[in-house]
Amino acid sequence: MQKNEIKVSDFFQNKVLIITGASSGIGLATAFEAFVKNAKVVFAARNLDAVKSELQKKNIASEKYLLVKTDVAIESDCKNLIEQTIQKFGGIDILINNAGISMRAAFEDVELEVIKKLMDVNFWGTVYCCKYALPYLIKSKGSIAGVSSVAGFKGLPGRTGYSSSKFAMNGFLETLRLELFEKNVSVSIICPGYTSSNIRNTALNKEGKSQNESPLEESKLMSAEAVAKEILSAIENKKKFKVLTLMGNATFWLNKFFPKFIDRQALKLIKKETKSPI
Repeated sequence: MQKNEIKVSDFFQNKVLIITGASSGIGLATAFEAFVKNAKVVFAARNLDAVKSELQKKNIASEKYLLVKTDVAIESDCKNLIEQTIQKFGGIDILINNAGISMRAAFEDVELEVIKKLMDVNFWGTVYCCKYALPYLIKSKGSIAGVSSVAGFKGLPGRTGYSSSKFAMNGFLETLRLELFEKNVSVSIICPGYTSSNIRNTALNKEGKSQNESPLEESKLMSAEAVAKEILSAIENKKKFKVLTLMGNATFWLNKFFPKFIDRQALKLIKKETKSPI
């Protein structure tokens, strides 16, 4: 190799990668970033029309991908996702649990069904997919990743269901990491900060209906493509826990030593939102 030549990693070469919530935002960006790294990608999402359109535009060969209509809140859908993957590719190397929904409503106002729905998607969706993929990931000594959130280690006002589900997801994945340590399966928890995506538009209100608007200026947020690169880097380097964005890291560390200060800042931040839930 020449002195100034940069070695390109082949970590993802021909590896079978499943990503849930793959129809838009972080999920779709991560899937296409994985193609760049020569992975085989399984797209799991409730609506795959946007994915089909992107695949046609980029002229991706059909042997490189699989589309599986999947609602991760439904256990049988998650089981089918794994079965379809094995049927086409014969194994699984990487599972990225990305599917998720959010909410914006004060707990005193919210319908309890909203909290349950967030737990079903964000927490149980991760549990179901991991359960059915696990035998194949153990065989391949593969990788599991969970796309969590700053709200998964710091409770955010107006996001009781979202924070609770992400805290639960983090606890599940951290425990799973310990159980799989001697089986050489890596488990990564990645916590993006505010990212430009559709999650705020689809966030549920107190009645469980989509908000259809974002309280933030999306153009100023971290791009889904930048987050995708960070997710794949964390998996390749077997990072246990990775917080993205300066604000996210500041929240993580300051919350350990100055929790009252961070509480006040969190309240201020949420109260500045358009149609603040508190």
